[in-house]
Amino acid sequence: MKAVRYHGFGSAEVLRHEDIERPVPGAGQVLVRAAATSFNPVDDHIRAGALTEMIPVALPHVPGIDLAGTVAELGAEVSGLEVGDRVVAMLPLDAPGAAAEYVLAPAEALVAAPRTIELVDAAALPLVGLSAWQTLFELAELKPGQTVLVNGAGGAVGGLAVQLAVDAGAQVTAAAGPRHAERLKGYGAARVVGHLDLVEGPAAVGGPFQVLLNLVRVAPDEAARLSRYVADGGGAASTAPRFPRSPPGPCAPRACSSAATPPS
Repeated sequence: MKAVRYHGFGSAEVLRHEDIERPVPGAGQVLVRAAATSFNPVDDHIRAGALTEMIPVALPHVPGIDLAGTVAELGAEVSGLEVGDRVVAMLPLDAPGAAAEYVLAPAEALVAAPRTIELVDAAALPLVGLSAWQTLFELAELKPGQTVLVNGAGGAVGGLAVQLAVDAGAQVTAAAGPRHAERLKGYGAARVVGHLDLVEGPAAVGGPFQVLLNLVRVAPDEAARLSRYVADGGGAASTAPRFPRSPPGPCAPRACSSAATPPS
């Protein structure tokens, strides 16, 4: 089968389109015929060798953390799935990835692919969806009826976070550039405001808020200013590092040390 691999760390120039052996699923594994994978910043950082201490990968390595495809073969001790099922997954960060015709995935990482979009488009969902879900509900512990400010709502994680929060019954204010305003309102945001460094503080955007979700890379002094947007007794969570020159966060908040399972 064909796969994209790299034999050493570096820029995109190290990628090779090669013939490799088709993998065979072991116990608890599923072989998926890939429809598509996606490209996330973490893929770039792993390939560059910037995350070798945190995410050691064996070379040659197949990149691609996000996976969408159809089940081709089941390993032993796998239940709840059938050959032909449409599935998506976020693969373990240190495992061979999805830039191949056939991909091994842990059975517990697979969930049914959404049927309202094309399967190839669903490959963009797992990592960003997990980031939004885990940050909102596992870290910030968002509850129905709460007010939430999503800072950086215009991006992939931000757009999903707005939709998930609205669906959970929260009142959402989205901070993003003006070109994203119509789309975010369509997602159900009660209010769309500009970048927070251009507004006159919490009161100007309807704050402070019971929950702040920050998706923007900020310096320590900027992080301190963001705390003004959190109401007394409220909470804040972030997917972004506080230092502008540090490597971007590689994955969903709890997915760095183990494979996370996308919400069903």
